[in-house]
Amino acid sequence: MATYIQRLGLVLKNYSDGLGHLVFTNVCLHCNRELVREERYLCWICWQALERTYFELQKGPTKLDQLFWSRVKIEHTCALYFYGKGTVSQSLIRALKYDFKAPLGLYLGEHMAKVLDAHPIKNIDGIIPVPIHPKKKFARGYNQSELLARGLAKAWGVPVLKSLVRKRKNTASQTTNDRFGRWENVQNIFFATAQTGQYQHILIVDDVITTGATLESLANAIKAADPQVQISLLSFAFTK
Repeated sequence: MATYIQRLGLVLKNYSDGLGHLVFTNVCLHCNRELVREERYLCWICWQALERTYFELQKGPTKLDQLFWSRVKIEHTCALYFYGKGTVSQSLIRALKYDFKAPLGLYLGEHMAKVLDAHPIKNIDGIIPVPIHPKKKFARGYNQSELLARGLAKAWGVPVLKSLVRKRKNTASQTTNDRFGRWENVQNIFFATAQTGQYQHILIVDDVITTGATLESLANAIKAADPQVQISLLSFAFTK
């Protein structure tokens, strides 16, 4: 009887999924092709077109490691994909930030966790998503970095420490600033609300790293409260 009910439930679910697919057509976030039922957010071709950094496989320092040399002490860094104009990763980040696709952030966080499951960056006590100002979070409905962090935390079984650091002011977008402008825009904008306490190794998570100015400022704010804490950095994408 239980087996019959399970099969009936599976049939009804497949019927419901198929009907929903017909009524609410899902399209690829990059090429706009209609997705088949097994595809999520991107078609198979666009998933394959994501340009991997393969930083997690490199034995020596990566370009992302070098970005923070002589700036702030970082244990590990990683970004899975390269980011640029017209790339698949840009389409994903744009949809996450501006198209109200909160489930996409959780999905990408879980995806990152699977790829990095054997990487030492996983050996952390907690995750801090890059904070955004409450006004921006209210307008967007969520913090995209927090969604990525929640996806990672679910897979790795560590807490998301979203209240440990705050943002002082609602800064302008970094997209139109040059390297110096990005650095100046984020200086001293974060402050730690408490010491890290039992969290000896913290992972900061962001969606895209360009100059690293935001993450440097955030890491310095954390270390100002607790100089002994170890910090690693992870993002979904890295600008070439």
